[in-house]
Amino acid sequence: MAEIRFLLNGEPHAAGGVSPTMTVLDWLRLKARLTGTKEGCAEGDCGACTIVLGRKASGELQYQAVNSCLMMLPQIAGCAVLTVDGLAALDGTLHPVQQALVDADATQCGFCTPGFVMAMFAFHHGGEGAEDTSIHEALAGNLCRCTGYRSIVDACRRIASGPNDRFASRAAATADALHTLPACTDYRHDGQIFLSPRSLAELHAARAAHPDALLLAGGTDLGLRVSKDREAFPIVISTAEVGELGQIATDAQALTIGGAVTYSQALPYFDKHFPSFGMLVRRIGSRQIRNLGTIAGNLATASPIGDTLPCLIALDASVSLASRAGERTMPVEAFITGYRKTALAPGEVIAAIRIPLLAADHRFAAYKLSKRFDQDISTVVAAFRLALTDDKVREVRAAYGGMAARAMRALNLEAALTGREWTQENLADIDAALGRDFTPMSDHRGGAAYRLRAAAGLVRRLQLETTSRVPTGVEAL
Repeated sequence: MAEIRFLLNGEPHAAGGVSPTMTVLDWLRLKARLTGTKEGCAEGDCGACTIVLGRKASGELQYQAVNSCLMMLPQIAGCAVLTVDGLAALDGTLHPVQQALVDADATQCGFCTPGFVMAMFAFHHGGEGAEDTSIHEALAGNLCRCTGYRSIVDACRRIASGPNDRFASRAAATADALHTLPACTDYRHDGQIFLSPRSLAELHAARAAHPDALLLAGGTDLGLRVSKDREAFPIVISTAEVGELGQIATDAQALTIGGAVTYSQALPYFDKHFPSFGMLVRRIGSRQIRNLGTIAGNLATASPIGDTLPCLIALDASVSLASRAGERTMPVEAFITGYRKTALAPGEVIAAIRIPLLAADHRFAAYKLSKRFDQDISTVVAAFRLALTDDKVREVRAAYGGMAARAMRALNLEAALTGREWTQENLADIDAALGRDFTPMSDHRGGAAYRLRAAAGLVRRLQLETTSRVPTGVEAL
């Protein structure tokens, strides 16, 4: 039986003899007896379970905050795992992040504090400045029920602009130590199997040998079945280490994102080519979630409220599906066939998603309506690709989530807009067009009538934002 090898608070460690679907959080608390890391929600929302993973990226050590409650133990193989228990020096001297929280009087009951410490540690090592937007984004994945956040933000501001701790000084040695750790491609215990292939060929072979295995990308969706429902999957195949699936490429025509690329890895490319898409991704989940979750995983779930899906459809993205038989490509719009259903055939995996770059005269905008601004499930998501000629709509692609059993285009709306003057007056009848496109459901996130009115309101917002000389986006206010 292979062991899972990693660095734990700077020391080499090997874990074995436990279920491969044991969460990292449970292992830390129950096996390693590192009880500083807490369980709050067990679904990646509260951040109390936050730890930091160090991995080599572009030859350097990169620290990222993650939710340990959503990760299965083999997912930390080959990583430098840091918990709140290991930040202070051996003589008891607090880490600068810990000291900043003390100095800012930023703790009360203390239950959430370990998670904040680790999220701030990753922020500290990211070298970001003390701007409110950066701090808000770094802390958005951590909830506190006591302090009101101001003191925590003050503490975060104190440790901004780069690390000055012992972890920075020994980063190169840590990266070298990671290089010596043996890969854990096949971990088994008590009839359960966790496979982590390194190439597409190995992935196809694993799928052929275990056709009923569950595919694990980042685990931010599948992980809930382990953390909340306590399911023990017989066979799991991780795609995270498949080299071909971790590639990102751009050319003159398109951005291509591999099937194992995380939100965090894709985000700089979205910011450059589709800024509105990047803004939406920041609201999908916290940094802890974005550091694990993948674009392909969001597509594969085919949720009617999957936030990236309307964007991919509106941008006319295509998906490449790979199997032992070869590779085929289809539009994302055709890939989603129904409620949580896709065109994936047995043995196929999402190899890549190709997103055409915008032409010079095209604009793209994405909007999300939810009860909470950050990290909330959407009520309505809308995405638009728009081209105007002489203030008339020459071309428009409009896609919505939360309006039907699957994310889909609003074809009647597109037809109603094409050729019209792009003015508020000419949007008077779009509500009726959207009513022909969708018959939304009512649930606790919003009624059917609200969803239809909101969907129409987002078109009107698009018109205002693309014609006004004054910024009108609510995020800018």
